[in-house]
Amino acid sequence: MRSCWIFGGAPVNGCCELPSDDAYIIAADSGYSLLKRMGIKPDLLLGDFDSLKEPKPDYCEILTAAAEKDDTDTMLAVKTAFEKGYYDITIAGSIGGRLDHTIANIQALAYISDNGGKGKLVGEYDTVELLGKGSYKFQRNDDMYFSIFSYSPSAVVTTIGTKYNLSEYTLTNTFPLGVSNEIMLDECMLTIKEGQILVVFSKK
Repeated sequence: MRSCWIFGGAPVNGCCELPSDDAYIIAADSGYSLLKRMGIKPDLLLGDFDSLKEPKPDYCEILTAAAEKDDTDTMLAVKTAFEKGYYDITIAGSIGGRLDHTIANIQALAYISDNGGKGKLVGEYDTVELLGKGSYKFQRNDDMYFSIFSYSPSAVVTTIGTKYNLSEYTLTNTFPLGVSNEIMLDECMLTIKEGQILVVFSKK
């Protein structure tokens, strides 16, 4: 699956691996400033540019959006990535800062999933993925908490290799039972029998 990285304006730190050399890079508005600090040149800069405080570059494609629009700059970037054939999407600089933006970016993950893509949010201290039915492996990282939350009204999950294992347990989106777990083996297995789960790694 062809990969695309979208950069927003929130900070990133140790959680953020660098994009591969062949990844398509989109800067969403002030995400260009973040990329500039990281020494990465975008292939596309887009947005309404209400938060970009420096001159736009002259070496990449630029898409200017109206200030009054239904899509956030990040959602516009996601839709543009789909149009260009990219369905493996990492959104960096997308957690932290304004809470409403963080929630909007989590909903963007749902949009990616509902439209056949694979999405991930990366922030300064956290990463977030939205996963549906299936089994998934995660590597142990003693510096991070491993939390799971039901994004759908309920989800049936099993975890193996965590401090607090679950066996076909029904998580709901009204009670945060899955917060602040830890991976105890070299890797853990998460099986989702029903529903959608947010998987969050947070720095301890």
